[in-house]
Amino acid sequence: MQQTPEKPKAGQGMNNSWQAIRLVFPFFRQYRLRLVIGFFSLLAVNGLQLVIPRIIKHAVDGLQHETINTATLLKSGMIIVGLAVFIAAFRFGWRILILGFSRHLEKDLRNWLFSHLLKLDRVFFQRNTAGGIMALATNDLAAVQLAGGMGLVAFVDALVLSVAALSFMAYIHPGLTLIAIVPMPLLALLTRFLSGRLHRYFRKVQEQFSRLTEFSRISINSIQMIKAYTLEKSQTGRFDAMGREYVQDNFRLAKVQGTLFPVSNLVANTSMLLVLLFGGRLTIQGSITIGDFVAFASYLSMLTWPMMALGWVTNLFQRGVTSLQRIQNILDQKPVIVVPENPEPLPEKISSITVANLTFTYPGQHDPILENISMDVQQGILGIVGKTGSGKTTLCHLLARLYPIEQDMVFWNGIDVNSLDLAEVRKKIALVPQDITVFSNTVRDNIAMGKPGASQEEIETVARAAAIHAEIVELPQGYETRIGEKGVKLSGTVVRLVTPVSANAGTLVMAF
Repeated sequence: MQQTPEKPKAGQGMNNSWQAIRLVFPFFRQYRLRLVIGFFSLLAVNGLQLVIPRIIKHAVDGLQHETINTATLLKSGMIIVGLAVFIAAFRFGWRILILGFSRHLEKDLRNWLFSHLLKLDRVFFQRNTAGGIMALATNDLAAVQLAGGMGLVAFVDALVLSVAALSFMAYIHPGLTLIAIVPMPLLALLTRFLSGRLHRYFRKVQEQFSRLTEFSRISINSIQMIKAYTLEKSQTGRFDAMGREYVQDNFRLAKVQGTLFPVSNLVANTSMLLVLLFGGRLTIQGSITIGDFVAFASYLSMLTWPMMALGWVTNLFQRGVTSLQRIQNILDQKPVIVVPENPEPLPEKISSITVANLTFTYPGQHDPILENISMDVQQGILGIVGKTGSGKTTLCHLLARLYPIEQDMVFWNGIDVNSLDLAEVRKKIALVPQDITVFSNTVRDNIAMGKPGASQEEIETVARAAAIHAEIVELPQGYETRIGEKGVKLSGTVVRLVTPVSANAGTLVMAF
């Protein structure tokens, strides 16, 4: 289970947020052409929307001064319809391009995260639960995608639209514009105050979601044991308690979000009230025309969206940044086993493997599980026996290079194993663990897992050697039959033959 991060020091939270945002910069460069065209379309939509109030202003002023006829009104209406068509086309364009970018961002981040996870070693997976990692690849990536799509669009749209609308409003009447924006600092202060709480509550929600995911995974994987010991009611109660806590965390988050939106709406309506009060007086006095007043109100209506979007965008960005930080914490993890930059060539023929005074302690523990182990492995069959917990499996894992080994403790043909290429060493080793591992794939792919390019003849030769060929050909699609995770669609006999296991320890096979 992931540990709750320490409270950041002053300024540290902002630095961490900036580092997390920099994580996605390469993807913005990769899809820059798509983004440029998308944002051009978005700006075109905003620009065309800003023209419409000007057309309405001239039409209203013309009606007021009786200088406009039916044909001119019809022409103005047709222009507005034409602009609406272009707005619809450009809006469709930016949705496809920018929202499509967010999906590419999600896909590329997921691939990056997955490939990085495969490079990490057992030490990492002992510190982090599978449920927590699954939550990163689902819930957190969804938050990043939403921030990189609609969040980014809403931010740019609100920024451009607010600046342009304020400019047009100031052009009509600067004093009235100042009156209209008087309530806005209240929204800015409230947003700044609540953004920290949004970040903190959303992080807690994501962590609780990770725990829920992990508990579900463990329960499903252990369903036979749960049923055998009639633990259904107990597990349901525990899951319900975790779910209630998750709901409470979401309620706390919703309270913060629920504060931003009503206040944004209140500020927008207060601005409109001030414009009606003071703008109406200016219109009556003749300082501005009725057309100017209608156009000013239209621009203020456009400004209402940026004010309301401010809270929504803040929420999306806080969620996205929080999730990016959680993803970055995983991407910053490095394998404990260090691969040499210039590894020594692996001998074509391995004549001996020597273990000299091998001592090993698991990370986070104080007492060594192995101490001063020495042996010389020659060609042939070697069996290591001992009582439970004596370190047999640990020794197999060390020889398979699943944990780091200090210098001058394990040698292949007299060469320190730390000087050899890790991938090449592992190619010479086949580890059969104590636990049954059958992938949700075809029988053929399960047998050929260690050699993906194996021919059908080679696969059948292995199956005959394991005395399972006859059972496989009796399956509905033979070797192409898909089996469930851990072989749930097969009998126990077939599963054990597909993945042979020993009674008490892992089996280590080395190709000399």
